[in-house]
Amino acid sequence: MESTGGPYLNTAAVTSPVGAARLLQMTFGCTTFSLVAHQGGFSAAYGTFCMFVWTFCFAVTVFIITCEFTHLHSCLSISWGNFTAAFAMLATLMSVTAAVIYPLYFVQLGCYPIGCEVRDFRIAASVFAGLLFVAYAAEVFLTRAKPGQVTSYMATVSGLLKIVQAFVACIIFGALVNDSQYGKYVATQWCVAVYSFCFVVTVVVVAFSVTGKTALLWFPFERSVVVYTFGAVLLYVSAAVIWPVFCFDSKYGSPRRPGLCAKGKCPWDSQLVIAIFTYVNLLLYVVDLAYSQRIRFISHL
Repeated sequence: MESTGGPYLNTAAVTSPVGAARLLQMTFGCTTFSLVAHQGGFSAAYGTFCMFVWTFCFAVTVFIITCEFTHLHSCLSISWGNFTAAFAMLATLMSVTAAVIYPLYFVQLGCYPIGCEVRDFRIAASVFAGLLFVAYAAEVFLTRAKPGQVTSYMATVSGLLKIVQAFVACIIFGALVNDSQYGKYVATQWCVAVYSFCFVVTVVVVAFSVTGKTALLWFPFERSVVVYTFGAVLLYVSAAVIWPVFCFDSKYGSPRRPGLCAKGKCPWDSQLVIAIFTYVNLLLYVVDLAYSQRIRFISHL
């Protein structure tokens, strides 16, 4: 790392508005998982997911603050601006999911049968989980690209949407493996192929942006991303038509939820979730395509 002649420590990493937001993220994240681990408690896959989110986001936030405060990020062979912008958006999505799931499955108004002390700890953890989401959303708001500003691609609307698209695809995959019966028809298997292809390419785009390797490619990365986004829109349009037809049309599936279907283990429920988030991702790709016409990549920031 070359010396710039300036101070060894970057105090702006903790005194700037973005730095203050990250300190709050660290504080709220540590408080949340400490309350849960100490007395609130968690169980099953939902609780484990929430604890993973809070500990993972806390660890990465501490890493980011440490690197920026000590200038160590200049030693890393990644695009730091793209990395922090991508993580802030991912942490926002993960933290809001945990902030919804934990109180939904673990918080109750009465004390029976868990006891009043455990109930109070769970309520407090839920409050701090909500504050954690606000803190990460604040960082996204503060670091997002402003009109006319030269910034990292992942800080633009199009870059942030890439993270959301991948996150929504993960929700679709979760519903697919939950007894969705997608292998019943070739048409629904095509939809799975669409979800998988778009997810993989989106992750590759994010990976190239974060690693700062876009300038090394032999083809124009910016143009290729726009072409891919247009292709993803067409692919998702096909899935948005095919999936509901083969799941909810009376000829192939069931237009209504079967009455004998067990809650949480009903293929129809998973199919409905997939249909909803297919339309969500279609909308995200359309918005992404519209915004991609207005930005220019700065790969080295």
